[in-house]
Amino acid sequence: MSALSQRIRRTQAGLAVIDIQERLLPAIHQKERVVHNAVRLVRGAAILGLPTLVTEQYPKGLGPTVPEVAAALAPTIAPIEKLTFSACGAPGFTEALAAKGIADVLLCGIEAHVCVCQTCLELLEQDLRPVVVADAISSRAPDDCRVALERMRAAGAIVVSTEMVLFELLERAGTDAFRQILPLVK
Repeated sequence: MSALSQRIRRTQAGLAVIDIQERLLPAIHQKERVVHNAVRLVRGAAILGLPTLVTEQYPKGLGPTVPEVAAALAPTIAPIEKLTFSACGAPGFTEALAAKGIADVLLCGIEAHVCVCQTCLELLEQDLRPVVVADAISSRAPDDCRVALERMRAAGAIVVSTEMVLFELLERAGTDAFRQILPLVK
């Protein structure tokens, strides 16, 4: 069975929110969709008990994580500052993945063709499984996002939607987690 055909399991999954920052967001295509779905993912991850990591690319220049996303995060989640495009180059990022037992890394954020794509490719090099949440990523230009999704999929990433991955992680209806996730997908 290939890694692409294996289900995404809660026990080895975590969320990485990549660079959804104040000064970068205004230029992003469909920015409202990205923020809306990132917030749904952050809230869903909290309900499901998934660890969440957040990165900020050069926050001195690009500002902090946007307020909507920051407000959804637990107060104990501190952004990891980075200068590398790949989050894997940020001090402590890959160590945090290992310490939290994350093998399936759900990726959301901006820009799809730069930081998200380079993070995805480096995760693959580290034998981790990137799960790119297609409706929670974007770039300034729609074509850049489209090409990035094509490249990440061709490289071996799993591409999903926000609702798809939340239901896959839930596995079943009728649970407390299901009742808490339901308002996020309606």
